[in-house]
Amino acid sequence: MRLLVLGGSSFVGRAVVEAGVARGWSVTTFNRGRGAWAHPDAERLVGDREDPASLAVLEAGEWDVAVDTWSGAPRAARDGAAVLRDRVGTYTYISSCSVYAPPPVMGLDESAATVAASPDAGSDAEDYAGQKRGAELAIAEAFGDRALLLRPGLILGPHEDVGRLPWWLLRLARGGEVLAPGPADLPLQLIDARDLAAFALDSAAASRSGAYNVVSRRGHATMRSLLEAGVEATGGRATLTWVAPEILAEQGVEAWTELPIWLPPDHEYAALHGADVEKAHAAGLRPRPAEDTVRDTWAWLSALGAPPPQRPDIPPHGLSEERERAALFAMRTASS
Repeated sequence: MRLLVLGGSSFVGRAVVEAGVARGWSVTTFNRGRGAWAHPDAERLVGDREDPASLAVLEAGEWDVAVDTWSGAPRAARDGAAVLRDRVGTYTYISSCSVYAPPPVMGLDESAATVAASPDAGSDAEDYAGQKRGAELAIAEAFGDRALLLRPGLILGPHEDVGRLPWWLLRLARGGEVLAPGPADLPLQLIDARDLAAFALDSAAASRSGAYNVVSRRGHATMRSLLEAGVEATGGRATLTWVAPEILAEQGVEAWTELPIWLPPDHEYAALHGADVEKAHAAGLRPRPAEDTVRDTWAWLSALGAPPPQRPDIPPHGLSEERERAALFAMRTASS
């Protein structure tokens, strides 16, 4: 199989490249060449998606499968798809569950309404949801029933450059009393980037098309199981103190950003941990245990010897030590 990865130097794109090489596929990447990582067994083409002239380097190749991780101007996805329409078999786009019209409802499936978007928009004309949906529209228009749109939710795993699980693990590794946002049995949905990559390649090889919510079933992990796995992986120096959502709200603690991964049950976006994923699971999606994702992410962080990578377009996640102490104090005051 001949695989073209548009991106391929970080996190999900890197996982796709590694999965393709491991299968013995012929792998080519196309990106700006600015990433520090490139697989030694993959051909690397250099170009800028937002410069249509630089897409000419793609006009000499043919591939069975393309996997695209683009987050940016939909018109860049449109221009790339136009060049590749007759050069690629199945075009797989790593989109996002953010494309669904807000607020999401529990149990939403792939037929749910999506945000309004344009495939011709520039990067300054759309938010993240609009960018992803606009790219979906562009790719679907170019490839028709050869377009595969994967909509993951929370993506974790080694090489994460968003900073959610890495923040938790580094906080747990410092030890001491750690604020754990309740309820402890809050069910989560997540996907390891490596499992997302495997599903993308399996599905493309099977010539699947259309949209798929690609994430674990609800309750694959809970806040308790995820954080307890983190405590164990990082050496057991942390003690979890569970704090009720009401107290965190009173303290103005931001879900998802200050306390990554967590969304309280009454949050308007709580359904990000409640999508219907039976279509993908029926097609062979097999998420690994969350404990494995936690352990492998910590092994990667431990070997870095430097701060973990951080995407420049996403503000760093995490709660400051001062705000953590204040919330823990408020919890004790409320219970005394």
